[in-house]
Amino acid sequence: MSRTVSSWILSSARNSIVLQGKGRLYSICIPNRSKIKWKLFFSKTHLYPAGSCSSDNTFSLKKVFRHTSTEEEHFSFQLSPSQINDILRAGELSHKTLDLNGKNANSVLRFESNQLASNTPIEDRRSAATCLQTKGMMFGVFDGHAGSACAQAVSERLLHYIAVSLMSRQTLEEIELAVECMKPVLPILQWHKHPNDVGYREITSQYFENLRVYWQHLLDLDTEPGFSLEEAMICAFKRLDSDISLEVQAPQENELMRNIALQVAFSGATACVAHIDGVHLHVANTGDCRAVLGVHEEDGTWSTLPLTRDHNAFDEFEIRRLKREHPRSEEKTLFVNDRLLGILMPSRAFGDVQLKWSKELQHSILENSSDVEALNIYQYVPPNYHTPPYLTAEPEVTYHKLRSKDKFLVIASDGLWEMLSNEKVVQLVAGHLTELNVQKPQLAFEKPVNLGYMHSLLLQRKNRGIATLDQNIATHLIRHAIGSNEYGEVDQEKLAAMLTLPEDLVRMYRDDITVTVVYFNSETIENYYRNN
Repeated sequence: MSRTVSSWILSSARNSIVLQGKGRLYSICIPNRSKIKWKLFFSKTHLYPAGSCSSDNTFSLKKVFRHTSTEEEHFSFQLSPSQINDILRAGELSHKTLDLNGKNANSVLRFESNQLASNTPIEDRRSAATCLQTKGMMFGVFDGHAGSACAQAVSERLLHYIAVSLMSRQTLEEIELAVECMKPVLPILQWHKHPNDVGYREITSQYFENLRVYWQHLLDLDTEPGFSLEEAMICAFKRLDSDISLEVQAPQENELMRNIALQVAFSGATACVAHIDGVHLHVANTGDCRAVLGVHEEDGTWSTLPLTRDHNAFDEFEIRRLKREHPRSEEKTLFVNDRLLGILMPSRAFGDVQLKWSKELQHSILENSSDVEALNIYQYVPPNYHTPPYLTAEPEVTYHKLRSKDKFLVIASDGLWEMLSNEKVVQLVAGHLTELNVQKPQLAFEKPVNLGYMHSLLLQRKNRGIATLDQNIATHLIRHAIGSNEYGEVDQEKLAAMLTLPEDLVRMYRDDITVTVVYFNSETIENYYRNN
């Protein structure tokens, strides 16, 4: 980004030039209203351990370089390369999968993840966990709107609901008996978290009780062997969304817990969750997060295999679905300005009860609540609101049987896909894999190894630019998403400008970005087919 462009960005904001943002109406309109009250509420609830994380941003390190307003006297887009790396790498998470013998017999070789905030606080969330009572691993990306509350709750709870849905009747009975006898409960998931990925500690007991009600319901069904994986994911998504709705309607003496329930229900979140068990890959998607498979073809080229559809006004299937569910008299008002009822970009989401409940129920709940303005709750009944619900959390589930040529899966919020195409993302990951392989130390050294030979190797590596390579592929994708120029190369000045944009301007140029890349173990997949 040239200095002329950087100056134009700043002057456009100061002169109140309206720029077309890509995000949802909720995300654009809400953050500036009662921002201070939102921050105060969360600081009082002690959601984050002291010194590790704050409500202003998931990672406090990035806040150091972030301008708060375009009206600042000494405004600068300049950052050093090390400052840029500190910001980009603050949310990095990686995990290598090993069994008890220290070997990898899992089809998941490893995963790498990262986040970059645009909203303050960031509204995206992510989850990754290994199932302990059933087989498989799960990875989720959750894109919040109208605040982070719903995305936070869904990221903490949804994988548990899926895991419970997959359990055998015997396992559910053992867990229920343990709870009844007040004995330790078998762990359901092993979480793989970033140190700053914290949650609603004050409401954990209520979440557990509602999860217990769900598994009691499954026991009452008296069905064995239970759900298929697709059925389990659909049931888990719908049940959690129902619980979110019911929790805010239930009488609650604890004001803190009631306020959290209100924020969760009246904000919203899209979700994309992958479940991987051996060669069996299921992806459940609600909204406009996206999952794309990177495929290495036999001729050496790379291809993309999308595993999700964006649920929005640009998808013909979604338009037809909503038209089937509502009277013909509403056909012209279901989508206004490419938004559901003129309000929301995604046509499926958790929470967002103001697009699911009747007007009377909304009024009743909010009338009996404390200061909803202080909770930053979005109150607005759109015109032509006649036959709710208009929104659903029911996911679309895609099944794919992994092949040895399937090398990786990219799950990301729409903040990435607005900047990079599916093909570009796969190309970047594939190129990163190639460079990492080149970067591995060569074992066949000339003997004896002299200083001249080592110097030559170092020069070769420097010329290839390997020394500056991001080790975490999610960071590599985020760097390219916000810093690439028209030639597909990272422009350091543009990158610095995009990272220092003030809070009152940044949302016009980029959304929160969350990326998780799962690498598959080709050897394990090949062994599966060899043995079957």
